[in-house]
Amino acid sequence: MITNISCVLIAKNAEATLREVLESLDSFQDVVVYSNNSTDKTDAIAQSFSNVTLINGDFLGFGPTKNKAASYAKNDWILSLDADEVLSQELVIELSHLKLKENFVYSLLRKNYYKKQQIKYCWGNDILTRLYNKQITSFTDAKVHEYIIKNSLESLQLTGDIKHYPYSTVSDFIIKLDRYSTIFAEEHVGKK
Repeated sequence: MITNISCVLIAKNAEATLREVLESLDSFQDVVVYSNNSTDKTDAIAQSFSNVTLINGDFLGFGPTKNKAASYAKNDWILSLDADEVLSQELVIELSHLKLKENFVYSLLRKNYYKKQQIKYCWGNDILTRLYNKQITSFTDAKVHEYIIKNSLESLQLTGDIKHYPYSTVSDFIIKLDRYSTIFAEEHVGKK
């Protein structure tokens, strides 16, 4: 059981992927699901896992919402995930043995999928900083394209990976693109 890292994710209508995500987190003692106005089975799925604390709250933009969700975690070390990201078993094992250092943040390889097929060319993989100490740093206040503030912190990439399942249909892609572009436009209204 991993007792020194809390997994924190924000979710809205994530029933299509949430169960698989939470199953990949069964080795973590503390998992926080911050559900923002879900109308599907997201909340019921989260409540069916004994290591999950379900918090219901408003969406304030991605950065502010992720920071608020992290405030409910029992541990200072936060592994921030999206509700469509599944940890590999290799990453779980690596995290269970990791000696965390306060002046570090940790990045992960995220492999992107369309349905269950890995995207290898036009989009590819991402390396994202996702593990941090909430007493030392946090996400930016950006409403979209948020990131963990590194400042003078050192960064170390872990060898395990995350499988990312953001779209199961072309409609999912268009809906998410519209949502993100609207948030970005609202945040930058009046700016050049």
